[in-house]
Amino acid sequence: MTYQQFLLSIQKENPPEVSKYLLSLWYDKQGNWNKAHNIAQDIPDTEGSWIHGYLHREEGDTWNANYWYSRAGRKMPDVSLTEEWESLVQYFLDN
Repeated sequence: MTYQQFLLSIQKENPPEVSKYLLSLWYDKQGNWNKAHNIAQDIPDTEGSWIHGYLHREEGDTWNANYWYSRAGRKMPDVSLTEEWESLVQYFLDN
């Protein structure tokens, strides 16, 4: 799946068949933060923690976001939420 195809899928009612990482980001972009968060919190690896950090950053919970970025071995990025979402999607599409 390309980045453009992923973006177009967000306009549809049902998600495409993608990894749990991309599924979380898909629901987030659809405006369903709770569903995105529920998926991310059930991913027990560092990449799941990265998405979890992003979601808490989006929520405005900086303390919690920093905790999850730390679990992912990352620092909270100094980019817009949109830029980070795009980077996350591209990363998971490429891996």
